[in-house]
Amino acid sequence: MSIWPVYTGTEEPHDGMARLPDPPPWRTFNGGPPLPLPLEPNGAASPDREHRAATYQATPQSVEMVNAALVLRRPLLITGPPGSGKSSLPYAVARELKLGPVLRWNITSRTVLQDGLYQYDPMARLLAASREAGNGGRDEPAGAPAGNTVEDHLRLGPLGTALLPYERPRVLLIDEIDKSDLDLPNDLLNVLEEGQYEIPELVRAARQAPTARLMASDSDDRVTIAEGRVRCRAFPFIVLTSNGEREFPPAFLRRCVRLHLRRPEREHLENIVRAHLGDLDPGTEEMIASFLEQNSVGELATDQLLNAIYLARVPGLPAESREDLAKAVLVHLGPVTEFHDF
Repeated sequence: MSIWPVYTGTEEPHDGMARLPDPPPWRTFNGGPPLPLPLEPNGAASPDREHRAATYQATPQSVEMVNAALVLRRPLLITGPPGSGKSSLPYAVARELKLGPVLRWNITSRTVLQDGLYQYDPMARLLAASREAGNGGRDEPAGAPAGNTVEDHLRLGPLGTALLPYERPRVLLIDEIDKSDLDLPNDLLNVLEEGQYEIPELVRAARQAPTARLMASDSDDRVTIAEGRVRCRAFPFIVLTSNGEREFPPAFLRRCVRLHLRRPEREHLENIVRAHLGDLDPGTEEMIASFLEQNSVGELATDQLLNAIYLARVPGLPAESREDLAKAVLVHLGPVTEFHDF
């Protein structure tokens, strides 16, 4: 039976993860006890995520690099211009391979590693302790907070949830890693290499409370953490996106499989438009041609084109309004070398 590819880039979900070969010996993890993959909330993905996953148009290169990351159990670092589909790819992979809801960690300049692993609110715990003291130790009324142990004020973050010992990989999108503080990529190294982390607040409390029940990032359901330590079983499929705004340290880069997405050529662009908006009409083909011309002299994103085409198809929109709206929506994202009017 053929193993490659596991991810095919097709639109139909399948059970290809059963064909995934064993990990390399240096990327084998043994966390447990194993957890089943969670279901989407209410049994289905939100409409926007489902649409994003179902309409993603994979390139041969992206299919190859996704499979390399899956087989090697390594993060996938995707670079490329805005609107090239970087953040849509993990949703497509999760849908095709039936890997459950995608976890998402949005990065800012203030993000630190702990934000991704877990959140702890010591002030809330202090207030709860004060409330208990003021209550004279009596039982709280119905509807009051349930307790004041450490676990009552802890919640796993997206990365911390992805590293739970799931039977199959969770999909995690770490979006716009290039916007992070300079230290974050280096801080991620050990966690991504070892596939595990500790929660110091639980480690310190382990003598009195060997296990704790914490809420995961994307659910109110609780998972059991033993001795304050989490170790993955199936290394998550982690996608890190970057708009190329900074360089990353070599130690970080060598731990990632890298994929660079380029601006789509005409055929690929037409396939994207068909996937989102149906068959092309003459007006749409003209807008695609104008978009490609404008994109050759300054940066435009594919979703800008989709917005312009969608507006142009609004019933009753006059031709002059269609042209004005196209100009308003298709504004270059950076400097232009030359201007071409529509």
